[in-house]
Amino acid sequence: MTGLPWDASYRDGPAPWDLGRPQPAIVRLASEGGFAGAVLDAGCGTGENAIHIASLGLSVLGVDVAETALAIARAKAGARGIEVEFAAADAFQLERLGRTFETVLDCGLFHSFDRDERPGYVASLASVTEHGGTLHVLSFSDDGPEIGPHPVSQEELRAAFNPSSGWDVAGIEPDRVQTRYHDDGAPAWLATIKRI
Repeated sequence: MTGLPWDASYRDGPAPWDLGRPQPAIVRLASEGGFAGAVLDAGCGTGENAIHIASLGLSVLGVDVAETALAIARAKAGARGIEVEFAAADAFQLERLGRTFETVLDCGLFHSFDRDERPGYVASLASVTEHGGTLHVLSFSDDGPEIGPHPVSQEELRAAFNPSSGWDVAGIEPDRVQTRYHDDGAPAWLATIKRI
């Protein structure tokens, strides 16, 4: 997958999803001990979630296809004195990282893929998530007014992350995704998924 369309989102000012701070749902999840071991942030953008998680003392790799976003992420981490790694990677070929992770974060990436793309992405995630590891997915929800673009249903999440694809959905809770277009965030699902 070429990163050019995504890269363009960051070149002309902040992308709609780029808040200049981590998503509140991710901050809360981190405060509750939701991240452990080596952490992968898939589709990290300008790195706010990855930097926040790394600031808690965890080893974090943030990956994205947008080189401009990665350059911004590296500069932010350097300016804040936080050690975190950022690398260009295709979400459909994460096995090329040659590493596995105990915790994986997908904040706003899953919902950008259509039904036909999801199995490949889910398999790619499975290739880098340790057995017994945890995947957290924060995605736009189809439930409620003011929904974001590309909303997904709980059923779609459960269909994608099922035992035959190497996953077990531990829980899906309603939450919010903050954007530049929603005053109090858009409806979201926060799914906790175990690698089996």
